[in-house]
Amino acid sequence: MINKQLLKKRFNNHAKTYDAYADVQKSMANQLIDQLSSNFFNQEIAILEIGCGTGYLTQLLCEKFPKATITAVDLSSGMIEVAKKKVMEDRVSFICGDIEEISIERRYDLIISNATFQWFNSLHTTIKKLYKQLKPTGSLLFSTFGNRTFEELHLCYSHAKQKLGLFSNSSPGQSFFSLEGLSQICEQALVPLREHPFKLSKMEKLEVQYFPTVQAFFTSIKKIGASNSNEENYCQRPSFFRELINLYENDYRNENGIKVTYHCLIFNVTKTNQ
Repeated sequence: MINKQLLKKRFNNHAKTYDAYADVQKSMANQLIDQLSSNFFNQEIAILEIGCGTGYLTQLLCEKFPKATITAVDLSSGMIEVAKKKVMEDRVSFICGDIEEISIERRYDLIISNATFQWFNSLHTTIKKLYKQLKPTGSLLFSTFGNRTFEELHLCYSHAKQKLGLFSNSSPGQSFFSLEGLSQICEQALVPLREHPFKLSKMEKLEVQYFPTVQAFFTSIKKIGASNSNEENYCQRPSFFRELINLYENDYRNENGIKVTYHCLIFNVTKTNQ
């Protein structure tokens, strides 16, 4: 379970450093833009962006859709303040709130979200809620992280526990869905809505980054406010972290540095007329 108050606090605290460390999130945003239908580009469409953060994707949407009106929502007021300084157009409005809690009054041609769905506590319910707010032939397009994200860290964490004789069920962060697992959630959420048929397309991609040290990797996570916000405990013993770092250094360092894998999932759900 995600602690939304803790999540909000962390994003507020790191809004000003987010852009300097969010290379993978920016890459995912660019991939989302590549998935968009060119039929929309010169149309006066309505767009809802969920988890706008510091406005990187919002800027791309403004460039791609010069006639669109955009509603950008984020949990963090600090992130929105940074975004407002980047995007100063009357056709863009910002809302600070939790999309899982707030009501959506209007319908949209496009609902888009980058690297945000992993923070939802009720993914099934939220996907259904968003899909209902699409106009006929509208699209719900989102990216999120998959189960192989930080796979090196998870393996080292598990091995460190074994080596030190720790048998808790703790983990170093969130557990993400596989492509197949998230597909099943989408199907389960949308199949009952038979009056609104849909087409689902999906893709996945692994991105690898390298850091000079394990600590630099941990710092990069902290600087974007994405530290563990689960309401679960994880091992914080100094001896444990020394063992974890030693294992990571030994197993996943090469000439480029410390290897970190990001598993990016992209889903596109489109309402159809059939």
